[in-house]
Amino acid sequence: MFSVLKRLLFMMPPERAHDLALGSMDGLARFGGRWFLPSPVEDERRMMGLRFRNAVGLSAGLDKNGDHVRGLAAMGFGFVELGTVTPVGQPGNPAPRLFRLPAHEALINRLGFNNQGVDHLCEAVKAARRHVDIPIGINIGKNRNTPLEHAADDYRHCLRAVHAIADYVVVNLSSPNTPGLRSLQAGRELTGLVQRLQHEQTVLEAKTGHRVPLVVKIAPDLTDDDLRGLVDALLECGIDGITATNTTIDHSQVAGSRHADETGGLSGAPLRARATEVVRQIRHQAGPDLPVIAVGGIMSPTDAVEKMQAGADLVQLYTGLIYRGPRLVRESAAEIRDLCPATRDLS
Repeated sequence: MFSVLKRLLFMMPPERAHDLALGSMDGLARFGGRWFLPSPVEDERRMMGLRFRNAVGLSAGLDKNGDHVRGLAAMGFGFVELGTVTPVGQPGNPAPRLFRLPAHEALINRLGFNNQGVDHLCEAVKAARRHVDIPIGINIGKNRNTPLEHAADDYRHCLRAVHAIADYVVVNLSSPNTPGLRSLQAGRELTGLVQRLQHEQTVLEAKTGHRVPLVVKIAPDLTDDDLRGLVDALLECGIDGITATNTTIDHSQVAGSRHADETGGLSGAPLRARATEVVRQIRHQAGPDLPVIAVGGIMSPTDAVEKMQAGADLVQLYTGLIYRGPRLVRESAAEIRDLCPATRDLS
């Protein structure tokens, strides 16, 4: 059935197809259509004080505003991540800004943190919580017009806003589509920002008695030396986890293809090998105890297992879901359950 739907969706502009697909999933979840979908795989994983139904989650970017949590949860994910959300809603970059490369099972996007703002997302998540019992992560960023020197204020604003409704928070410093953002991954900018957010995390915990883990999402385009420096800095800060990786600005693997020269982050199959290598390097450097969430190029259950064997504790899907459909969720979770049994409790 998905192959037929995919052909129809791929005849539409990508963003219109995206909205239609998510709306359809919402309808199935709300009006008794869940029997069209396979039951979720039960493979409990514990990490950061949270219980995940299985090891396969949804990556940020697919549901930026939290409007589709119920439909997405019905697909069998062990957890979902929403956003990236910013303090104030913004339209993002001008269209066209999302491009399919079917021959490579890839996407290029330069969406630019288009979202309706953190207050909208919080209200949407509060409503969804009545129907969803899996962890919900919130991915936070800065507004495009906020100067880099004031970026920490935007991140703190979002952290305060989502603290009551998020199970964990991801600090997005690695999108290639907000000018200058990736410069925050280095040196004193990185440690200063993370430490300010950790201070806010501590203050909020003292007020509420509720601790929300902080995770940093990093780019795949760092040199090995820069990656080692980043991981060392995050370990020194005592970060709760790392997500690896965001999209890549390296389009060499799709050179010559239609849309290959479009500006933006490349995701999908061409990112698989580099994303896996980054996970492997993080695990080697950080040791066994740092939670690592892997995302990038997971197009099959074999790819998901590869990420786990490289050192990930959880994996996330995005582009693979668009090309392979909902069955990728269950098949990947089942393959991980069978081949990568949970042997560690990182809670």
